Amino acid sequence: MIKGVPSMAGSHSEASKRKDRVAHIRFSPTEFDALEAAARAAGMTVSAFVRSLSMEGAGVRPFLGEGDRAVLGLLADGMRTIGGNLNQIARAINTGRAPPAIDDIAGSVRDAHGVATALAAELAEMTKRSAAARRGEEI
Repeated sequence: MIKGVPSMAGSHSEASKRKDRVAHIRFSPTEFDALEAAARAAGMTVSAFVRSLSMEGAGVRPFLGEGDRAVLGLLADGMRTIGGNLNQIARAINTGRAPPAIDDIAGSVRDAHGVATALAAELAEMTKRSAAARRGEEI
C-alpha cells in the first residue's frame, strides 16, 4: 500500500478510520510534559489528544456546540452588565460622590458572585463533555 492512500480491501468505514498520515510537530521538553499530562487527564494518548485538538482548532470538529456557545454568550452578557454596575459603584466611591446604598453594593456583588459561579459550573461541564467527545464517548 502507498502511504496515505487507503487500500481497496475492507469496507469504506474501515479505510476512513485508518490513521496512516503523519504530521511531525516539535515540542520543548516542558511543552511535551504538559501535553502528556493533559492527554493523560483526558484519558487519551498524546496522538489522539493532539489530533482532537487540531481538528477542533481547524473548525472540523468545533470545541463548543451551538448550545454551549449560546450559554456562554448569555453568561458573558450577564458578567458585562454586572461589571458595568460594579464599575459605576467604584467610580462613585472613588470620586467622593455620595456612595450608593450598601444594599446596592451588596446586591451587585451577590449578582457577580452568582454569575461567576454559574460560569465556572458551566465551564466545568463543558470541559467534561469535550473530554468525553475527544475520547469518542457518548455525551
